[in-house]
Amino acid sequence: MMKDAAMRDETAAEQATDRAELINAVGLHARPSVKLTQLAKTYDCRVEIALSADGPWVDAKSPVKVMRVKAPRGAVLHVRASGEGARAAAAALVGLVRDGFGEAMDQQPADQGHG
Repeated sequence: MMKDAAMRDETAAEQATDRAELINAVGLHARPSVKLTQLAKTYDCRVEIALSADGPWVDAKSPVKVMRVKAPRGAVLHVRASGEGARAAAAALVGLVRDGFGEAMDQQPADQGHG
């Protein structure tokens, strides 16, 4: 039956996408990048992030690639996951971003003036 095969494929190819605004003081710098990659690595599925729904997408399990994204505070981080546990992985990463990576929200970057 084609229907059964399609249902199996759909289950095997679980996919999820979500997004969240970076609310922590310095955006996606070194420490949040490491937290994000460590969390992503706890899932077996493929996990990627981007600053746009159109990409470019980078492997969320690679600290170097995640740090290269250089997303500032206020940027919207898009998360997509595919494979077993994709929905849980996407929800966890977005939760981490929405929680400000566990960083204190009252720590604003020092205002160094404009330019």
